[in-house]
Amino acid sequence: MAGIKEQQFTEEKPLLPEQRGVDPDLQDKGEEAVGGLPGPASPAPLNPPSPPSRPTHRWHVMARHWLRQTRRRTSGVVPETCEQLIPAGDWKEHDVETPHGMLHVVIRGAPKGNKPAILTYHDVGLNHKLCFNSFFNNQDMQEITKHFVVCHVDAPGQQSGASQLPHGFQYPTMDQLAGMLPTVVQHFGFKSIVGIGVGAGAYVLAKFSLLFPDLVEGLVLLNIDPNGKGWIDWAAAKLSGLTSNLPETVLPHLFSQEELVNNTELVQSYRHQINTTINQFNLQLFWNMYNSRRDLEMNRGGTVIHAKTLKCPVMLVVGDNAPAEEGVVECNSKLDPTNTTFLKMADSGGLPQLTQPGKLTEAFKYFLQGMGYIANVKDRRLSGGPVPSASMTRLARSRTASLTSAGSTEGNRSRACTHSDSTEGVATVSHTMEVSC
Repeated sequence: MAGIKEQQFTEEKPLLPEQRGVDPDLQDKGEEAVGGLPGPASPAPLNPPSPPSRPTHRWHVMARHWLRQTRRRTSGVVPETCEQLIPAGDWKEHDVETPHGMLHVVIRGAPKGNKPAILTYHDVGLNHKLCFNSFFNNQDMQEITKHFVVCHVDAPGQQSGASQLPHGFQYPTMDQLAGMLPTVVQHFGFKSIVGIGVGAGAYVLAKFSLLFPDLVEGLVLLNIDPNGKGWIDWAAAKLSGLTSNLPETVLPHLFSQEELVNNTELVQSYRHQINTTINQFNLQLFWNMYNSRRDLEMNRGGTVIHAKTLKCPVMLVVGDNAPAEEGVVECNSKLDPTNTTFLKMADSGGLPQLTQPGKLTEAFKYFLQGMGYIANVKDRRLSGGPVPSASMTRLARSRTASLTSAGSTEGNRSRACTHSDSTEGVATVSHTMEVSC
């Protein structure tokens, strides 16, 4: 295997709280945590006096802490910067060399027994921080992830602060991006993964599962489009790229028309973030490669033997009126209806993990529990104990025998899903489900 370079994320972190005498919850990057005006920089004494146990904090530091905690408890968090993430000390940054180039990978935790790793892959125009910040900052999501090792993968050159790729660099194809992931799995000692992918990342993870089914135990695919672009779409994308700057070309891929027309605070924030935190040259290469993708070769087939589809449990997620809605429905038609859940989220726009992280976390809990990895799910809205996992009954509003039939209509839907509860925490899904929440 080629050489591997690693660096600790904590190398850029200030001194530990116990070394500074600062409450870690009230630390603020780049600011003094104690009261008083900042003085000129001076070298630290060799034997500094012991700091007070509870220093006086400036009012604006406390105000920022309160605001940060408030945002974490609400949905649709708008990041001030893409550096907002789970506390930096928990994460380790790695550069992993693969057969198709270098990958930037961020890890939290270590493999836990036979549990799979949660591996994420972001959409084009984003990176792991911009794409999954709100989702993984959700309090309930952190209750889940503390039981798993979490692995965020950034596509080549898309991480924050990435240097520009050389001119003439041949960006990996979508198939090659999927082919880079086995190296990551092997390097960190993962036995298998549960993948969470958005848009282009969902396509990469689906391709990875088709190529290496034994390494994937489950997939949560948001806004996946399994179809390659036709000549007309390809020409339209090229023309759009010539008449608009790159962020304005990418934003319609990420957000719904309603969000773009209203120019919501989230759209404004991400327009700025895409402009300032992602190298535009690198982004253009990734965008061009994504638009040159081929169809995912999936079909249900006449029999299980002849079917070429995803073998693992899959949860497909899309927001209502999202630009990817048609592609997600098409993907659903190519998957095995016995292990596929289709989740259409209301009032979530183009990126449900940003605007509805709480609802998506709840669905993810049931998904993992159906795989047998979480014995009980606690419902914070109920005073009772854990909720048996086997069904997604609370989330389910309707179910169809199959969304693949062109003739299926609202009138053909059966009554609300009422799978029987299972004390073993393993769900048996007999139909493709359409879940509206």
